[in-house]
Amino acid sequence: MNLKLEGKRALVTGVSKGIGEGIAKTLMHEGVAVVMHGPSEEVNRIVREISASGGKASVAFGDLGTDEGAEHVADRAMVAYGGIEILIHQAAVFPEHGWLSATPKDWSDIYNKNVVSLVRMVRLMAPQMRDRGWGRIIQMSGGVGAEPQVNLADFAATQAANVNLTISLTHELAHSGITVNTISPGPIVTQDSETVWRDMAEKRGWDADWKGIERRLCQEVLYSPTGRLGRVEDVANLVAFIASP
Repeated sequence: MNLKLEGKRALVTGVSKGIGEGIAKTLMHEGVAVVMHGPSEEVNRIVREISASGGKASVAFGDLGTDEGAEHVADRAMVAYGGIEILIHQAAVFPEHGWLSATPKDWSDIYNKNVVSLVRMVRLMAPQMRDRGWGRIIQMSGGVGAEPQVNLADFAATQAANVNLTISLTHELAHSGITVNTISPGPIVTQDSETVWRDMAEKRGWDADWKGIERRLCQEVLYSPTGRLGRVEDVANLVAFIASP
């Protein structure tokens, strides 16, 4: 692809194996200088791999669940390459809680980490995007925001809140040159999710062939009308497209 992103600068939060890594590397191939926030071991590995491929990558560590931590991440990101035009926010936690097992503190904590963290980063990043007259804010959500699972009650509520937040932010930043979008992927095949699904298939007595497992997952468990599960590159390519001018 040539999406005319050469020279742009992006901050991707919540990077680890899977979708975050795919997004960072896809942006790198489009000529974007990428600052990554996430677990240090994984982020440092991805930085080394991007740098070895001739791309530009840096890190910004901090706790987005606090004002001070978010400010530190934003400061490090903007210093790394002189500014940020693209914010891709996917930092989130998703403990398994049902309605009655999640305490009020659980609900409060996950709202802070999954929703207020996005508010913090937007407030820190949007002003300099608006000053430049161009920016992209992309929030990674999930299908549970519209169709919650019983074991992810509090997490699902935060995903719905972030979709709502995106719409209001779109109106707030209208005519500024900044676009705001939420991407809500369905089931995506990653190293971790494939391990979970293979274990489930073994317990159910399914054949070990991955194509067969995927077919039965789509038909009997995940009910995918396309007959296939999503891939990391599906999401990463969409993010790059939405980030493009």
